[in-house]
Amino acid sequence: MILEIKNVTMRFGGVTAIDNLSFGVKSGEIFGLIGPNGAGKTTIFNIITGNYKQTEGEVYFLNESISGLKPNLIVRKGIARTFQNIRLFKSMTVLENVLIGFHNQINYTFFESILRLPRYFSDEKRVKKAAMEILERFGIAEYADYNATALSYGNQRKVEIARALATEPKLLLLDEPAAGMNPNETEDLSRIIKEIKEEYGLTILLIEHDMKFVNNMCDKVLVLDYGEEIFEGKPADAIVDEKVVAAYLGDFTHA
Repeated sequence: MILEIKNVTMRFGGVTAIDNLSFGVKSGEIFGLIGPNGAGKTTIFNIITGNYKQTEGEVYFLNESISGLKPNLIVRKGIARTFQNIRLFKSMTVLENVLIGFHNQINYTFFESILRLPRYFSDEKRVKKAAMEILERFGIAEYADYNATALSYGNQRKVEIARALATEPKLLLLDEPAAGMNPNETEDLSRIIKEIKEEYGLTILLIEHDMKFVNNMCDKVLVLDYGEEIFEGKPADAIVDEKVVAAYLGDFTHA
């Protein structure tokens, strides 16, 4: 297991958002975390990435507890994420947004950057080349100098995933990556995610409501309802499970 959630509970005052949840994600798989709105999916992402500290339980990454670590340290361990609502730096270009993901890979010091010493220029050239290669991989290199928010919604999603990929993660968390995309954009994103998973040796944990996308992408899914697990297994089996259908009030019958 690359990621293990063990007996995790998250309470906000008197509200239990996650209730004694345990599951594991195997290295190299695409694991879907699904469920109705308010089921606790994004709360789990926030716990894994250090934005929340769980009330009870432990989170293990590569057999090491990461509970209580700050988000920047968790990124350095090899976990990156995207957000349900796209978070790009509005005043920056597409390239500049992706370059931010390389901040942990910069070797020059502050003074070397101020004095423009050789290591500064060699490092800058190296990460810019790497950033452009990622943009090429996502098919958006032609927009490198555009303001990031000037791109279409689908391409902004790609920029956010590209920035996460720039941190060189082992585990990539995608929060509703296909949200707001048309069918062609969704199909294109699905293909790219599968390809980068293989090329970069990634494990992917994703939240998604588009069940066609989930069926096409995921090796395994965990279904949450009110912070509790109600199903774990193959996506095809989830859509006919009585508890899952009841939780979605019939939504899955139209997937």
